[in-house]
Amino acid sequence: MANKSIEKNKKIELLAPAGSLEKLKYALHYGADAVYCGLPDVSMRARVNSFSEEDFQLATDYVHARGKKIFVTLNIYAHNYHLSKIKKHLKFLQKIDIDGVIISDLGVLQLVREYLPKIDIHLSTQANTTNWQAAKFWYDLGIKRVVLAREVTLADINEIHKKVPRLELEYFVHGAMCMSYSGRCILSKWMSGKSANLGDCSQPCRWAYKKNNLKDKKEDLLMTIEDIQGEHQIELEEDDHGTYFFNSKDLNLLPHLSELRNAGITSFKIEGRNKSE
Repeated sequence: MANKSIEKNKKIELLAPAGSLEKLKYALHYGADAVYCGLPDVSMRARVNSFSEEDFQLATDYVHARGKKIFVTLNIYAHNYHLSKIKKHLKFLQKIDIDGVIISDLGVLQLVREYLPKIDIHLSTQANTTNWQAAKFWYDLGIKRVVLAREVTLADINEIHKKVPRLELEYFVHGAMCMSYSGRCILSKWMSGKSANLGDCSQPCRWAYKKNNLKDKKEDLLMTIEDIQGEHQIELEEDDHGTYFFNSKDLNLLPHLSELRNAGITSFKIEGRNKSE
């Protein structure tokens, strides 16, 4: 019973996105315990991200003056040409007092260990941690916290926490959902030449689509389509802006926060570095 009491009384962190210094200030003003942000070239938000190294210094001072935490995202799946940029960024991060780094890539993990040997390392949701054995693998490598994949169920979270109790667990509770498996999607790269796995997703799953022969339509159209086997029906809505087919509904787990806490989640994460203040 004592252990359960400790679990329930453990402080939950509210972790908010910061796509700019101004957004960071808004997040803290409205109650965030911590923020996450990154430079455009080496984080999963390459577009609509105005952070510079100078901003990071200002942000770190601002966050810590208020007793909060700041985590830096280095969570792209790096190619060879990214490594020099990442090394340069890590040298800069040696000069400021950040609270943690969020990574996906094993090579980047190795570089973080080399340049920031004492920093807390968190594993991004991009790494698709969906089972306790994977969670234990990352914990044994020195990862302090895992941001679980959105595909993980409540029962999965319970089991992961029981099997690896010292590992911190973070979970997205609000924001955009990807139709692919935790962001590992090639649709954007195929259709627009911009890689979702390098932080430059053009979100073709959220584009408006329409029939090629549809002209001068003045009223909304509701229809259903089904797979060839006739097992699944999908409702489609078409209006003056087009047809919406790929895009998923945004995530909203606000009614389930207590369940997530009791399952072992200690950080509730909000998606949205691209969103406005």
